Amino acid sequence: MLVTEVNEALPGGSSLLRNEPVQARSSARLTGLLDAAAAIIDEIGFERLTTAMVAERAGASIGTVYRYFPDRIAVVEALALRCIRRLAERVDAAVVEAGITDWHDTVDIAIDTQVAMYRAEPGFRAIRFGDVDTSDRSTPSDDVEPRRTLAELYTAVLVERFGLEATDELAFAIDVATEAGNALVARAFARDPEGDPRFIEECRSVVTGYLDRVAASRA
Repeated sequence: MLVTEVNEALPGGSSLLRNEPVQARSSARLTGLLDAAAAIIDEIGFERLTTAMVAERAGASIGTVYRYFPDRIAVVEALALRCIRRLAERVDAAVVEAGITDWHDTVDIAIDTQVAMYRAEPGFRAIRFGDVDTSDRSTPSDDVEPRRTLAELYTAVLVERFGLEATDELAFAIDVATEAGNALVARAFARDPEGDPRFIEECRSVVTGYLDRVAASRA
């Protein structure tokens, strides 16, 4: 797969973690903490999430939470990272399985996959990619190693699967398209738990139209 992880929870070597899980049991424990956080966030939002809530829901001690995460913000960031990785992996797998040869179809797959995760992935709706409040972190975000954004992962899919040239211009275009797409899909689910189909279809039109114009201008 395009994106690899050493366990279900987080990619290896992530500095979001105080301690890297090295055994199956500790990896399962970490996954359980993130699953618990996702369930709580679905119920009350990430603003009210506490490490004590995560520990109680996961059936773990508060010390277990702090073994892996320095604070509640790190838990939210880790969950967001997991969501981004899962989304990108599922898009890439769907592209390969369907034998897609046209990047336009990849846009549809990306939107369909994101919509499906909004409907079914715990905690997904509440996560705002790249928009986590770090004002109460004890460790500045600048101390965390750069993590690949969803746009960067999508760019990697296009480069690897369609042989596009990995340029700054392509990366910027995918970044813009991803931001617009994320905003429209989020709006689709703001009041409708199944997603307002009007916003979802407009998302396809906006993202594809923008990328078509970018491609045409560079032809």
